[in-house]
Amino acid sequence: MPDVELSRIAREWTRIGCLGFGGPPTHIAMLRALCVEREHWLEPVVFEDALAACNLMPGPASTQLAIYCAWRLRGARGALLGGLCFILPGLSLVIALSALFLASGAPLWVRAAGAGAGAAVPAVAFNAGATLVPDSWRRGHAHRMLWLAAFSAGVLGALLLGPELVLVLIAVGFAGVLMTRAAGEGRLAAIGPAIAGKSFLGPLAWTAFKVGALAFGGGFVIVPLMRSDAVGPHHWMTSAQFLDAVALGQITPGPVVQTVAAVGYAASGLGGALLAASIAFAPSFVIVLGFAGRFEQIKRNPYVQGFLGGAGPAAIGAIVGVAALLASELRHGWQVAMLVLALGALLLGRRGVVPVLIVSGLIGAVLGLAGAAVG
Repeated sequence: MPDVELSRIAREWTRIGCLGFGGPPTHIAMLRALCVEREHWLEPVVFEDALAACNLMPGPASTQLAIYCAWRLRGARGALLGGLCFILPGLSLVIALSALFLASGAPLWVRAAGAGAGAAVPAVAFNAGATLVPDSWRRGHAHRMLWLAAFSAGVLGALLLGPELVLVLIAVGFAGVLMTRAAGEGRLAAIGPAIAGKSFLGPLAWTAFKVGALAFGGGFVIVPLMRSDAVGPHHWMTSAQFLDAVALGQITPGPVVQTVAAVGYAASGLGGALLAASIAFAPSFVIVLGFAGRFEQIKRNPYVQGFLGGAGPAAIGAIVGVAALLASELRHGWQVAMLVLALGALLLGRRGVVPVLIVSGLIGAVLGLAGAAVG
């Protein structure tokens, strides 16, 4: 294990947390450039194995990878320091922007910019799901019918079940485990998440826990897990404010999971944002600190592979389902036009998510100031 100074870890992981615009692909590339290519702290095979194991875990894979790389350098202290330095820059920015964009008395240009960026969010969600389909389809080549059933269950779960979507992901995941077992690929390992009771930490804590501990597939899978709680029974935010929150999570650096802080802010101000973020990110630290030494075994475990073989397609289906749900909530014709333009830019023009959201927000601000309906 390299003996890297904690101050160096703090500096490098903070840099990645500040500059990591673009989500997990950017984070992974920056971590690899630092740890493998530039400093040679990790062997390439170690990094790739860790990435594969993190992708099999529930929760945000790039956050777990950042924590794991720091753990390899200075053990538990390095993991805690590196993880916090990776998370806090983007999280601070999300909370600050939430105070601006979610305020009831926000200026017109702010509300119009949020409406413009929010109109592009369904396109971003659909694009995220579409990009995940090819690899997932190839991985599930041996069980095409299971893949299609799981994908369909995810779509329907996002559209119809709301907060119970997490039960669909877990159930379909265990269906994959049972198929693996039926194929006789070894002895069943004691894996799979437990569902925490809703009454222990309260509705906001339960929402954050689902995002951090039960979101198989990461990224936009958190959107359907958050939306029903935030917009539905608890009424922490309107549909338009939720679109703003998702947009904020996309245009800021750091992990996408920090979007939950915007939901927490809407629910209970700064205290709610900090509570939601703490609960959402805590499982990543627990998972890495508890299982970092066994990542190679986890990666090769056929039952972990079987679980993800079921839960993965369902998570992708949920992303596609929530994209349709978010699109149905756009209230103005100019927002629908923005959605179409964003889809074209992402799917046909191959533009990045952050530029598309920023341009959509700027166009929305101009249209709002020109008199277009915003509220």
